[in-house]
Amino acid sequence: MLGAIWGASFLFMRVAVPEFGPIPLIAARVGIGAAFVIIVLARRGGLNQLYRNAVQLTVLGAMNSAVPFSLFAYAVLTVTAGFASVLNATVPLFGALVAFIWLRDRPALTRVIGLIVGFAGVFVLVWSRLSVAGDAPAVVAGLAAALLYGIAANYTKKRLSGIDPLVLATGSLVAATALLLVPAFLYWPETLPSTVSWVSAVLLGIFCTGVAYILYFRLISRVGPSKTLAVTYLIPAFGVLWGHVFLDEPITSNMIVGCGVILLGTALATGAAPILKAAGRQS
Repeated sequence: MLGAIWGASFLFMRVAVPEFGPIPLIAARVGIGAAFVIIVLARRGGLNQLYRNAVQLTVLGAMNSAVPFSLFAYAVLTVTAGFASVLNATVPLFGALVAFIWLRDRPALTRVIGLIVGFAGVFVLVWSRLSVAGDAPAVVAGLAAALLYGIAANYTKKRLSGIDPLVLATGSLVAATALLLVPAFLYWPETLPSTVSWVSAVLLGIFCTGVAYILYFRLISRVGPSKTLAVTYLIPAFGVLWGHVFLDEPITSNMIVGCGVILLGTALATGAAPILKAAGRQS
């Protein structure tokens, strides 16, 4: 469910960002998402927990919402929703790398090989795009967003473990909204966005942010960041599918090959390929 919802987020961003602009759209996204989860948290009587962890939740809101969402919104101005969703598949690779550097999570040989294979897949995917005018900054923005997601997942494990997932979702989205209010005001479009763009923004806020974050942080609390980030395996499939079905975006052989190599490397790097992992131990 989370993979399907987040895969659709690239579709909604692709539709709405030309009229909104990246920062105003993301401000609307996190603001709508924050309003949704605040209502849910208030009904459970948990609003007082937001103040106890305000600093950490603000850091999380910047790393996991405000900045990476804006970077991906900027990226889909020039690349397709499907391509951006494939860039998002690098999140577990960055998450495993950050865990090794920051949390001293020493990877097995199989996982090291997975990181190498995964980043080789990134090279295959983006090589042809780097020479296209306007695509290189979008590719860099998408990969930077993926890196921030990887850092945020490990930050959640390190600094915010044991906190109610709904509190994490609410606090991070409220913080992201506050961080983007002034930039959104400065860059708000002079022409009012169309109804289609507003519907996309609302769906992006409620389902792809509010509902998705509740699911996401619940998974982190139950199975940990590395396994939770494995949801990224599914996002490219849904992102490419939704983009092809609703926006008639092409599915290129380069995307298929690059995505396949990235997912193979990710499966190895996160330990999600038990047969290959067992073979690595035996060798």
